[in-house]
Amino acid sequence: MADPALDLVGLEKRYGDIAAVAGVDLCVAEGEFVTLLGPSGCGKTTMLGLIAGFFAPSRGDVRVRGKSVLGVPPFRRDIGVVFQDYALFPHMSAAQNVAFGLKMRRLPDAEIVRRVGEALDLVKLSGLGERRPNELSGGQRQRVALARAMVIRPAILLLDEPLSNLDLKLREEMRVEIAELQRRLAITTMFVTHDQGEALVMSDRVAVMNGGRIEQIGRPADIYERPASCFVAQFIGRINLFLGRVKAGNGGLRVHAGAIAPALPAPPELGDGAAVHIALHPERASLSHEVPLAGWFAARGRIDRVLYLGATREIRLILDNGERAIAEMPNTGDSVDFAPGDSVWFSAPPEACRVFRKQSTDVR
Repeated sequence: MADPALDLVGLEKRYGDIAAVAGVDLCVAEGEFVTLLGPSGCGKTTMLGLIAGFFAPSRGDVRVRGKSVLGVPPFRRDIGVVFQDYALFPHMSAAQNVAFGLKMRRLPDAEIVRRVGEALDLVKLSGLGERRPNELSGGQRQRVALARAMVIRPAILLLDEPLSNLDLKLREEMRVEIAELQRRLAITTMFVTHDQGEALVMSDRVAVMNGGRIEQIGRPADIYERPASCFVAQFIGRINLFLGRVKAGNGGLRVHAGAIAPALPAPPELGDGAAVHIALHPERASLSHEVPLAGWFAARGRIDRVLYLGATREIRLILDNGERAIAEMPNTGDSVDFAPGDSVWFSAPPEACRVFRKQSTDVR
């Protein structure tokens, strides 16, 4: 069996008593696109720095294609890096920026010219090689940074939130372009972001980080549809969270949630009396003026606000038990059926609900 392109073994980075990265194990296959996703301070950028060699781990190992790179300087690790601010040399042209890594590797001039031209063509900057960074748009500067990282033909490409400085429309365009380029070149890529949309669109796998550890890793659909913890459910997309408690009865252990019905089956690891959160994505919820189907997760409530979002409408409710809920409905162009002040049923099929043990660190 071939070695993985990247193998992190018990990787740890401590600053005094604080573990920025706390014993991470992760294998990335050749050509795979893996995203590290998490809030600020979760350790994702620190992990990228450990892989790149910008600082040494406190414990553990970083292996590239089966070989440890501990002690190997960054420029000898066969790794390309695109930084959040692109880190282009302002006094150099786009072509000179792209050529920099090749010159450091002492390639022949003719080879440098050929590969720089190919790289600029690849990122759709043919003809703009003589422009300096201040003469380029934000999207063009990002393409130069990509070309500079890829022209050295690295074993691994590291992307540290490279889209964060772009406006929304350009960011959405560039995330598709980067993903297509990565798949065409089959470069093993590690991408860091706190943007859930970027992670879901671009990745083969997503690793959700929390407190220096990987909370869950899997395909984007698995992470979104089947979160392993309340933290992951809260961080991937938007989520409704309802408080509940496990109670024993004739039907075994069931989750009860105040005025919300029906009682849901309790996960096997939860015992009688356990406090829980019931998680439900807004787009899985339904609103109606009639009583929902029997067996559905349902509650009465009053519409507080209706937000027009173009493709969708976000409807915010205050349930009869005092909790708040959000339902997201497609904009069909029809007249609005629900208005602030309306009394409605908020409901969802039980299979759309996930139940997690309530932790002291949860937001509610």
